[in-house]
Amino acid sequence: MRAVVQFMRAVVQRVKECTVVVKGESVGSIEKGLLVFLGVHREDTPADAEYLAQKIASLRIFEDDTGKMNRSLVEVAGSILVVSQFTLYGDCRKGRRPSFIDAAPPDLAQTLYDHFVELLRKIGVPVETGWFQAMMEVTLVNDGPVTLILESPQ
Repeated sequence: MRAVVQFMRAVVQRVKECTVVVKGESVGSIEKGLLVFLGVHREDTPADAEYLAQKIASLRIFEDDTGKMNRSLVEVAGSILVVSQFTLYGDCRKGRRPSFIDAAPPDLAQTLYDHFVELLRKIGVPVETGWFQAMMEVTLVNDGPVTLILESPQ
């Protein structure tokens, strides 16, 4: 039997610009920075949000003067657009319909999502967000493309 592994999960994309729209209205938009899809596991804690916020803000994935990925979001004065994404916990191993039993219930997910956003702001990163539990349209211009999957420690 496999052990249950829990961790907060983020898909991070380096972007030149991105926007999130709800009901035809733009609710968040950034230029140079990161688009972060954040998934919260049912057993995540504030420590998971703290780990990922610090990790994402300090990732050296922006190019320096020599073209190497050597600068962080903070160093390039970039912004973050954070979008809640419970489907990051879709388990498709059985059947044809994903199971989302590992995703956090909405009250816990929103609390940790909000905590993650607040931590980024305390670090000094300008943050825009989507609307929690809303149907959203996300448009972006990928930069690179650079896409990473991060998880909090087990």
